[in-house]
Formats: sequence, structure tokens, C-alpha cells
Amino acid sequence: MLEWLHAKNGGSLAGMDPSHFDASAVQETLRWAQMFFGPKKYFGLEVRGMENIPNAPTMLVSNHSGGTSIPDVWGWMVLWYERFSTDRPLHPLAHDIILSTPGVGTFFERRGVLRAHGPVALRALEAGHDILVMPGGDLDTWRPYKERYVVRFGERMGYVRTALRAGVPLVPIANAGAHETLYVLTDGRRFAKKLGLPAFARSEVFPVSLALPWGVAIGPLPHIPVPARFRYRVGEAIDIPMKLDPGEEPKRSLVEELDAAVRGSIQRMLDELRDESELRKTAQ
Repeated sequence: MLEWLHAKNGGSLAGMDPSHFDASAVQETLRWAQMFFGPKKYFGLEVRGMENIPNAPTMLVSNHSGGTSIPDVWGWMVLWYERFSTDRPLHPLAHDIILSTPGVGTFFERRGVLRAHGPVALRALEAGHDILVMPGGDLDTWRPYKERYVVRFGERMGYVRTALRAGVPLVPIANAGAHETLYVLTDGRRFAKKLGLPAFARSEVFPVSLALPWGVAIGPLPHIPVPARFRYRVGEAIDIPMKLDPGEEPKRSLVEELDAAVRGSIQRMLDELRDESELRKTAQ
């Protein structure tokens, strides 16, 4: 599928070059996004810990929620640019299928979205830009509703190697609320494997969910999110103990240690968000 989309798009590779970031395109998108995202808007926004974000460049590492419509990313981008403005570009890393789609790839590329490839991320970091990584990807954003407060990276640790090569701090971010814009019944991992999706489309899930406008949605279909309150927490930055020399490979033990530190921080913040939600319900 990815090869077909690449050929269909004339062989272009959108999302490979951070210099294609267009501040005017981001500002245009921000104006309409702010109509829906805000403290008292369709999607409520709440954030704590933005002061924990060091100077650029950094690697922001977050859990992922809310299905293919990625409402958690939209909410975070609004918060980011409201605080830092387009003078500090942020590059979310995305699946190839988004950036290989004609028209769509160019749209997102101008708004800073890059392909989730190590060399591409490294290029952005070396340019002095920040990047947003959601290592769990499809596994995380399509986890069942009952696991909405559980971070699921699926042993994906490539982001740590990239941070070590760039010598940038890892900033853990937890988000909750976007997973309440639909109801994921199952991620369908077994079915996805039988369909050969991991090799065909770099996807390990074939979810079933209750979502608008489909009712019962079969597959990773984008949905119309119902109103929800998106809550974000930013943890303390985790400093990288070393910067790798060109061509040097990090010790696996170091990669695992840093990954565990990031996941542990995100999970603790998700636990806090869960407890706050339960207290709020009890008080009502």
C-alpha cells in the first residue's frame, strides 16, 4: 500500500525535510483550531507542567489516544503554539501513509509534520527544532477503552536511540480525554496479523469501535470526535547521559533504561489523571 501511494503521488516524499515548515500555514490552521480547542470550547484543554520543557531542541514523548482522527495531537499543537508561537516549530512524527497520500502529505508537511523515521527526526533536531514522538503509534491510539489510562509503547524504543544520537533531553507527556471521543472495543491485533497488515501497511491493529458517524466502526477509520476534555501533563525532562558519535550504537541496557524512565513518568502522570477523574465523578 505504501509503495502504491508513493507512486500515485508522483514519487514525492512529503515529510522528509523540516525546512518545509510554513509558519503562515500553521497560524492559519491555529485560527480555526482555536474555534474548537480551548478551556471552554468543544474540546476543553487543560495543561500542567509546560515550564518543564527546556530550550530547543527537545524530544517530546507522549502516549497516543483517540484513534485515527488524532484529536490528542491537535489539542497539544494548539497548546504548544499558544505558548511558544511559530517562532519555535514543533514537528509531530507521523505514519508514512499520511504523508504518502496526495495532497494530504503536502498539507501536513507545511504544518511541520514529519515521517516517523530516525534520520528524519535527527535532521529536525540537528536543525534546532523540537519533535513530538508517540512511540506507541497504532498500538497506543487504538488500545481498548478500558485501558485508556495505560501507556502502551509495544517495546518500541527507536526514539531513545535518536535522542542519544542528537544529544537532546526526553520530555515525557501524558494526555487523557481524547480516548473518550470514541469507544474502542478491541484493537484487533490477532486479526491484523492474520490479514498481514504489519507487512502490508505497517499496522499491528484492526480495531472495532463505537464512533460517529459509523456507529460500529470496523478498522482504523477516522471518526467525528464527540465533545471531551483533553488533559495534558508534562513531566520533568530526562537528560541524556551522552551523545553518540556518528555511527556509534548505544548499549541496549542504556536504551532500555531511558525507555523505562520515560514510560514510568508517563504512566505515573496517567495514574494521576485517572485518580483526578474518579475524584471529580465522586464529587458530582
